[in-house]
Amino acid sequence: MTPQERESEAEMEALFSQFSFLANQALEDENFDPARIEEILDLFEQEAYASWSSVEAEHQKEAQDAMNSLKEAEDYLDSIMEAAMAEFRQSYDAAEKSSKEELSSLVHSADAARKMGQSLGAAAVGSSEKYLDAALSSATATMKSAFATSKVHPS
Repeated sequence: MTPQERESEAEMEALFSQFSFLANQALEDENFDPARIEEILDLFEQEAYASWSSVEAEHQKEAQDAMNSLKEAEDYLDSIMEAAMAEFRQSYDAAEKSSKEELSSLVHSADAARKMGQSLGAAAVGSSEKYLDAALSSATATMKSAFATSKVHPS
């Protein structure tokens, strides 16, 4: 309980005491002036409004404190999200760079393999042409030798 609430409660207690005293006096005294009770009731009303106003002000302060706490929490969450996004971007950039390097390496390896395949293909064509030439030369020499040793001439 706040000091202001204690003070308001004490004032209400005092007003109840006065009201009780005046009520007893009104029962016992025929010449009692009812305006005195009206004065006490006016004081009750003023105290009730003052108490309500105090409670409303306290409520407004608590609501503002809650809003401030919420704003702080939102700001903290925003900063955490920004840090997480920065870390994500950094990781993404590093992964993208690594992927590009890997792709470049694979493209380079593929180009080298293609060139080697072309070289091996050209070498195979050259070798098969030489083999074919050698086979033809050998067959021609064998036929010439066979015709030279035989007395049969083709007509």
